[in-house]
Amino acid sequence: MADGLKFTEDHLWVRVQGKRAQVGLSEYLQDDLGEVIAIELPEVGDLIEKGESFGEIESIKMVSELIAPVSGTVSAVNVELEDHPALINDDPYHDGWLLEVELRDKNELDELMDPEEYEEFAASETEE
Repeated sequence: MADGLKFTEDHLWVRVQGKRAQVGLSEYLQDDLGEVIAIELPEVGDLIEKGESFGEIESIKMVSELIAPVSGTVSAVNVELEDHPALINDDPYHDGWLLEVELRDKNELDELMDPEEYEEFAASETEE
C-alpha cells in the first residue's frame, strides 16, 4: 500500500499535493472488480462534488459508479486509461490514477481514512 494516501469507504484513494488531490482506486477495489475493461471520467474543468458520482468503471464482472472523495474542479484526467484501462489493475497507486482535482475545501480530507484505518475497514468488508 502506498504511504501518504487517504481512503474512502468506496475504496478510492486520495494523494494530496498542495491544493491538488490525485484520485484513484484502491488495490482492494481493483482486485474485487477484476480486469478493468473501460472507464468513464469527467472532463478537465468539470466540477465534482464529494459523495456524488463522477464516472463509471466497467470490469469483466460489473459496472460500478465512482463516488467523489472530495469536491473541486477536475484539473487533469489520466488519458492513458482510455486505451489502457488495465493500468488500474497493474498499478492502482501510480500509473492507474484516475484524475486530479483542484480542492475546494481541504477540510473534507479530515473525513477520509488513513492507510491503517482503511486496512482494517477493507479487512472487515472481506469477512462479510
